Amino acid sequence: MVETAVATNEPETGRVAVRLEGVVKRFGDVVAVNGVDLDIGEGEFFSMLGPSGSGKTTCLRMIAGFERPSEGKIFLYGEDVSGLAPYDRDVNTVFQDYALFPHMTVFDNVAYGLMVKKVAKDERRRRVAEALEMVRLPEFGDRKPGQLSGGQRQRVALARSLVMRPKVLLLDEPLGALDLKLRQAMQIELKEIQQEVGLTFIYVTHDQEEALTMSDRLAVFNHGAIEQVGAPADVYERPATGFVAGFVGVSNVLEGEAAKRIAGDGHAFTIRPEKIALVEPGAQVGPDDCSATGHVAEVVYLGAVTRYIVELDGGGSLVVMQQNLSTSSMEALQVRGKAVQLVWRRSNNRPVEAPAGASEESMDQEGAG
Repeated sequence: MVETAVATNEPETGRVAVRLEGVVKRFGDVVAVNGVDLDIGEGEFFSMLGPSGSGKTTCLRMIAGFERPSEGKIFLYGEDVSGLAPYDRDVNTVFQDYALFPHMTVFDNVAYGLMVKKVAKDERRRRVAEALEMVRLPEFGDRKPGQLSGGQRQRVALARSLVMRPKVLLLDEPLGALDLKLRQAMQIELKEIQQEVGLTFIYVTHDQEEALTMSDRLAVFNHGAIEQVGAPADVYERPATGFVAGFVGVSNVLEGEAAKRIAGDGHAFTIRPEKIALVEPGAQVGPDDCSATGHVAEVVYLGAVTRYIVELDGGGSLVVMQQNLSTSSMEALQVRGKAVQLVWRRSNNRPVEAPAGASEESMDQEGAG
């Protein structure tokens, strides 16, 4: 018996900030977005997650007004904005390349949009100072973008959007150009800023860690459609399809005879690698456990964890992930080739729709793309 996957398209907040109804976008014969329905709540940090070409960025561009839907409608706080130009929508976009003016100071970059709108000078100064305070750069107003780090430039780009006080802020892979450590630090900082200002953030990324770290809810895109919508923990723990199981983290998908031998029926299910214990053969198994025997075909030592690929005696293979609480790299590597038994709680099995070849694809994929 496996637990049914649960997904929800309902925002946690009562008021809907952005609604997409039956949205389709075609570029000639190519269908980039195929019938997307989505509600994003006021004040949510909502992520659109998926590989390149999955339709997430095209959806963001349609919300921004840079592209118009071929079919369907886009609503902003109940108003149909499908045909409005970008400057007529109360949204702003933060891009990966920052798009700062190199010859202007940080202050003037942030103030530029207010100046274009002919906001009074004193009001401009007050709002720019407020925006720089929000992004923790109050003392950087006189510097030029070239004098800043990548993370600081990204925060200036964020301040330039926040100063316009949009109802919705759109972020198109804004951390993609940063190194790993800075990107991880900025994920936490960006979420804190969003909570402080209380704006609706719609964030596009192909990085599953970013989406899981920052989002209140996320939508997983594939081939122009949404495969699952839900809170990060729901999507990770209860993936609705084989694609979601493989893309959001590392997963094992078993189906057919392999699933029947282990779980009692041939319906496809997924089991996360960290849920599986690797023990000595002959270990006692409880009535609520699943078990399989095999041998360790490959060991990948990753520092904090080790990944074991176990070829099952009954056919197929499973990936197992274990924390290295007291295991050295040499000890981990010595397990290669040994006979082992795998044990996990039956309640951790999640049913999925498994496309052909899902077992192999899901185990090899780690969310890149």
